[in-house]
Amino acid sequence: MKKVVIIGSGCAGWTAALYTARANLAPLVLMGAQPGGLLTTTSIVENFPGFPEGVDGYELMTRMQKQAERFGAKSTFGTVEKVDFSKSPFELTVDGEKNQAETVIIATGASHRHLDVPGEDLLETKGVTYCATCDGALPVFRNQPLVVVGGGDSACEEATYLTRFASVVHLVHRRDSLRASKIMADRTLANPKIKPVWDSAVTEVLDVKQDKVTGVKLKNLKTGAESILDCAGVFIAIGHGPNTDIFKGHVEMDAHGFIIPKKGTMTSVPGVFVAGDCADQVYRQAITAAGAGCAAAIDAERFLAARNE
Repeated sequence: MKKVVIIGSGCAGWTAALYTARANLAPLVLMGAQPGGLLTTTSIVENFPGFPEGVDGYELMTRMQKQAERFGAKSTFGTVEKVDFSKSPFELTVDGEKNQAETVIIATGASHRHLDVPGEDLLETKGVTYCATCDGALPVFRNQPLVVVGGGDSACEEATYLTRFASVVHLVHRRDSLRASKIMADRTLANPKIKPVWDSAVTEVLDVKQDKVTGVKLKNLKTGAESILDCAGVFIAIGHGPNTDIFKGHVEMDAHGFIIPKKGTMTSVPGVFVAGDCADQVYRQAITAAGAGCAAAIDAERFLAARNE
């Protein structure tokens, strides 16, 4: 039985691992289906303190892992399939095997949201993607018109990155101004290869019959006018949803599936803590996730100390 099991291996998970490892709690990190979390799909992280020139997202997560492991944290690629928080010790089913833990830190992060329009799912990996840094350099996208959907920092970053490869990048947004940070919005709109398409929504991704992306159907949300925009790829950057499905019915969540901390980082179940984007609808930054991971680790350490007094 482990004193601390951490579910998730993003900024929150590895920071929690670092702090609990330094407290001699020998944490086990369950890395899940995407080791390192979404940050590993980001090319350059410019706003994580301590890296004035920016840092590659994958490199940052690798450094965090090595730092935690230096103090005794262990990790496995296992994916949690089921949890039982109704009794102590807690029981986690990981790839079919049952594991026990005195405390659990949930740091499962979030996943890309989908448009849920016709053609999107059928053309995924055939021109529809959710990660420009993962797929933007593929030959099929080079010197071709591309579409990015969204208006936040992520969408702006995706669009800017794609200008390295695309002939033109159409940035489709539902409003008439970007909701990204000012510095990111200004940089994006100043790029001559990025063409904003305001007040518009994608209603269909074309063309399933050709088994590849050839364009998108658009609807102007102010006039109702419909049009077709030719493109070779659609990069969807409309935010993220929490990876919390397996915890439904086990800890308290809000209507959107975000876990609600009750006291500090403790959930509605004493001994189960939460950190990072699976509990954060407001900030959703690497640094805030790391800070929450630190807090969850300290809360778990104090919980265990109080239990053993």
